[in-house]
Amino acid sequence: LLRCISGALWDVALDLRPDSPTFRQWFGTELIAQNRRMMLIPTGCAHGFITLSPDTETIYLVSAAYDPPQERGARWNDPAFAIDWPIAPSIMSAKDAAWPDLDSAYHGLALLHDLI
Repeated sequence: LLRCISGALWDVALDLRPDSPTFRQWFGTELIAQNRRMMLIPTGCAHGFITLSPDTETIYLVSAAYDPPQERGARWNDPAFAIDWPIAPSIMSAKDAAWPDLDSAYHGLALLHDLI
């Protein structure tokens, strides 16, 4: 669960649940402090956002403690998802920029080969 408490951001949920009817689909929306909207990201979905204004702050809740060996990521511009970001990032961590293209073994998507 994420909410923007200052500034503005564009938030994306990406469905990575192989059994889901919305597998590999994404939803994005603008969250700004003034609209007070929140985004709930279901378990099994990836999450990302880009700030749209300086001094953007968020507050969020997670369903489990961070577990580095279990961490996986999807690169913001992976062609398998074709996410329509409103702007390209100008600053990004090396880790986030280096996530591999969608891969069933790496991302733990057992049914991926049957669905592509």
